[in-house]
Amino acid sequence: MIPRLVIAGTNSGAGKTTVTVGLCGALRRLGLKVSLFKCGPDYLDPTYHHRASGLRSQNLDGWMMGRDAVLSTFTNASRASDIALIEGVMGLFDGVGSDSDTGSTAEIAKWLGAPVLLVVDAAGMSRSIAAMALGFATFDPALNVAGVICNRVGSRGHLEILQQASAQVPVVGGLPRDESSSFPERHLGLRTASEGALPTALFDTWSDHVAGWCDVDRIRRIANSAAPIEHSTQSSDIRHPTRCRIGIAVDDAFHFYYDENLRLLQQFGAELIEFSPIHDDHLPRVDGLYIGGGYPEVHAQALTGNESMRRDIHAFCSSGKPVYAECGGLMYLCTAIGQLDGTHLPMVNWFGADAIMSDRLQALGYVEAITSTTTFMGSAGKKFRGHQFRYSTHEWHTSPETTYSFSNRRSGSRSDEGYSCGNVIGSYIHAHWASNPSLPQSFVESCALAVPTPKQY
Repeated sequence: MIPRLVIAGTNSGAGKTTVTVGLCGALRRLGLKVSLFKCGPDYLDPTYHHRASGLRSQNLDGWMMGRDAVLSTFTNASRASDIALIEGVMGLFDGVGSDSDTGSTAEIAKWLGAPVLLVVDAAGMSRSIAAMALGFATFDPALNVAGVICNRVGSRGHLEILQQASAQVPVVGGLPRDESSSFPERHLGLRTASEGALPTALFDTWSDHVAGWCDVDRIRRIANSAAPIEHSTQSSDIRHPTRCRIGIAVDDAFHFYYDENLRLLQQFGAELIEFSPIHDDHLPRVDGLYIGGGYPEVHAQALTGNESMRRDIHAFCSSGKPVYAECGGLMYLCTAIGQLDGTHLPMVNWFGADAIMSDRLQALGYVEAITSTTTFMGSAGKKFRGHQFRYSTHEWHTSPETTYSFSNRRSGSRSDEGYSCGNVIGSYIHAHWASNPSLPQSFVESCALAVPTPKQY
């Protein structure tokens, strides 16, 4: 019965993240515990959610996860909260194709039975708000677009005009144009909110704007109108005893992890030990490594300078214990990272390749992979889904071995991937293990085999 609300946009850049974190702050000031979620594969918006709510944000991706995993993730993460806010991806109806709502915000809203608040960039708009709101509200009769929030409003008078114009779909508030409080951006979209460059005052400002410009009580009533979710979560509650320790690289260079992936590792018996390739001198005592994505190219000087950590990780790779590295993690395990200025900064030197940065996007979109060999992730023939979003390519010094192939969801083209060297797998694909939980299960089981005898965990 958790009250819930999907905050969707007419398009990317409409202001969904700003509305979400501002509304979260306004609700917390009323004493409410707020759970936040992000539709789609995005890693960055959840860092804003974490700053706003104080809780980990969960991704809900219809194409990568499927309905059952989406509902399980939502119900598990929101059960102790007073209200849940789900930020959409792109525009409300934008998904993996043009002929269905698969992978879209609309799909998630219908699965969750959640009313929708539509965020519209209303700069320079008056009566046209009515046509836009009504079009979105009637496009899919199975969807409940219950209200509109107008972003970049010019004045109180402008907001009143918009409210008067949209009689059938109510405008429940707006946010003033405030360029001085905009969140900064860089080449992968928004800057992660975990970095020190984002002061708390920015979040406070948008909470003030929501509290002063939006009808928060009415928004709460809309959230309370959501129907109960009928879904069993018994299978996801089963947790195995701890049987191994997996090191998780977490710092400014590496922090792109789907929270569900980490939860699955714990469910299957892994104790997760965080460490920093930037700041820590040595690896902790672990039985496996998981090095996720992030911004190793931005922090390449610091990673290069930490020679003791690079030596430890190279030695760990040589030990035969399982190592899994995604995107930025793969780049870190290469010989060097080639920067835009032409410099090459040494990395772990496990994979015989240089990761070369580009100022243009090199890959973007959903992929479906199938394993071609038996590895610590399990046997051949296992399918899983994931996402690519990268600005780098590889210059290989030797021909790499690959452990799976993948097809691009949009183009259908196939490629070999899952680079393998020893018991190390590196990939540009950000896999979502809800698409095949047997992969993290096999990972944990393989790490458990590396536990010293007698077992210490």
